[in-house]
Amino acid sequence: MWILAALTTSIGFGVNNTIFKWSASKNLSKVHIQFFFYFMAFLLTFCYGYVSNKFHPSLLSILLGSFIGILNANGNIQMSQAFEKGPASLTSPLIAANTIIPILCAALIFKEQINEIQWIGIICMLCAVFVIQYTPKQHTNTNYMTWMFRILLSILSFGILGILMKTTSYLHLHSLDVLVSMYGGGCLYLGINMLITREKIAYPEIKTGTVIGIISVIGYSCYFYALNKGLGGIVFPIVSLNCLVVVLAGCWIYKESLRSYQIAGIVAALIGIVLTKI
Repeated sequence: MWILAALTTSIGFGVNNTIFKWSASKNLSKVHIQFFFYFMAFLLTFCYGYVSNKFHPSLLSILLGSFIGILNANGNIQMSQAFEKGPASLTSPLIAANTIIPILCAALIFKEQINEIQWIGIICMLCAVFVIQYTPKQHTNTNYMTWMFRILLSILSFGILGILMKTTSYLHLHSLDVLVSMYGGGCLYLGINMLITREKIAYPEIKTGTVIGIISVIGYSCYFYALNKGLGGIVFPIVSLNCLVVVLAGCWIYKESLRSYQIAGIVAALIGIVLTKI
């Protein structure tokens, strides 16, 4: 079940990233969309916790959850700025390398036992993530120092986020307490960003953020379940395959064609998923 939960998270994140991709083509603000998605997700999780009487936050769950929310928001902001500063052909694959950080920590810090066949599956999925997102022959005006700095900040944000999520399950913190704090902390962080930039809010950004927020609640709920019940070293690469959903959605929505190396990446991803279940 935990592998199915991880796959559900991957699909949910992939759908959200596809919506982000669509919103960028419409010149909608990623910061505004993220704010309303965090705000909607916070309302949903808080109201559910209050009505069901399952929301009992501790200082630790508030701190860790808020930090996770801030890291996720900051990672997305840094990634979008990296796309503006350097070649998209390398930005996505390089940022995808953040998955290695929580995988190694799961094995070294949390002492997760992963057999040889599962390690082969993990490597297959990581290679698939890199290959699927690689887009050659794209040229942009590159400010390499700024570009690499943004990429490094994004990698650190997403990598530390994964470690903290595994930490919450290791400490047996209730996922609802962490979720409410995560969305609340992220909402506060993005709200401060909006006050600083003072950009005008467009109505489509509110609608888009609301939809993403609903999908995010489902995705992160499954994410926490997978980490609580399964091996983080397997969960993290499965979740990182959300890029596959974006690529397939691009084929359907934008009539993009799959390249031969992307097909090879998809096959590698499927093989990896199968091997991690053995």
